[in-house]
Amino acid sequence: MKSDFTAGFIGLGLIGGSIARAIRFFYPDARLIAHTRSRSTLDYALDENIIDEAYDGISEAFGRCDYIFLCAPVETNASCLERLKPLIGADCILTDVGSTKTDIHEKVNVLGMQKNFIGGHPMAGSEKTGIQNSKRHLIENAYYVLTPSEEVSQEMLKRMEELASSLKAIPLILDYHEHDYITAAISHLPHIIASTLVNLVRDSDNEKETMRTMAAGGFKDITRIASSSPEMWEQICSANRDNIIKVLDNYINSLISVKFALAEQDAGEIYNLFSASREYRNSISDTSSGPLKKVYAIYCDMVDEAGGIAALSTILATNGISIKNIGIVHNREFEEAVLRVEFYEKEAEEKAVALLRRYRYTVYER
Repeated sequence: MKSDFTAGFIGLGLIGGSIARAIRFFYPDARLIAHTRSRSTLDYALDENIIDEAYDGISEAFGRCDYIFLCAPVETNASCLERLKPLIGADCILTDVGSTKTDIHEKVNVLGMQKNFIGGHPMAGSEKTGIQNSKRHLIENAYYVLTPSEEVSQEMLKRMEELASSLKAIPLILDYHEHDYITAAISHLPHIIASTLVNLVRDSDNEKETMRTMAAGGFKDITRIASSSPEMWEQICSANRDNIIKVLDNYINSLISVKFALAEQDAGEIYNLFSASREYRNSISDTSSGPLKKVYAIYCDMVDEAGGIAALSTILATNGISIKNIGIVHNREFEEAVLRVEFYEKEAEEKAVALLRRYRYTVYER
């Protein structure tokens, strides 16, 4: 594929900004133009050299694009199609980054834009929003789902696959109906669970807010995504409501089964719940064929005294072992030790374990 293409962006939030940054890095000869409703976002993108041109509306400039990324909220993306239809060329790839695909595909079909449209969903993100939190490597090693329209050419689909791969993402082609059912289970339902759990604790807390004070460890881990954008997730849930209702019904039934098992003191059923979920969850985290790089981390008992972390870091550094991340685990509910040390590769992890044990540290591998 050529390196001097023009890419247009409608919306420049976390995902759009990250894709633009990645294109800027890997394709310095590419020209990037953008329109978003926030002028401050456009000014930031220009100041940071993320884009070359900024527009206050969808103008004829987008007719020069080889790619157009719709990166606004899902409902806004669909509303932009009519304005883009008379502008885009026959070879322009029109794509989006929305978490739901059925709604925009149906709009594309109504407008007769199937020959240009390839739905897209980079399976990456953060609870933080906005272009200020965008990162060039956000989509690196993440699945980039592509849902091509029936009339799009294989040549255009190949171009989009190559672009996604060149940005270090992993393209995965799915039917858009299948995509929406899958994401309802693995993405949309977890956000609902996290948000309802947070609200349950809020409503169950006492006047001293003891639950809020003690909330740490596992609770914070599984509710982190509850900090995501309410506007975005309201639109996602509305757009994919039928699929979410299906998986939500299944989840509610599973909770009722747990409730009955507890009421009947069925220890075997409770054990099977945790055993089966542990086995399946471990198969996800340990797989070598998934998109995410394996985390190489150890846990180490650490006496709570000044200089403890510095001493351990010095031991590793003087032996040529680079640390990716290090931090104290303040709550041991789900951890076996108090200090977590993360490395860039398996070899460094193995070397660190042997070295620290030689220095009589108690080290746990997971």
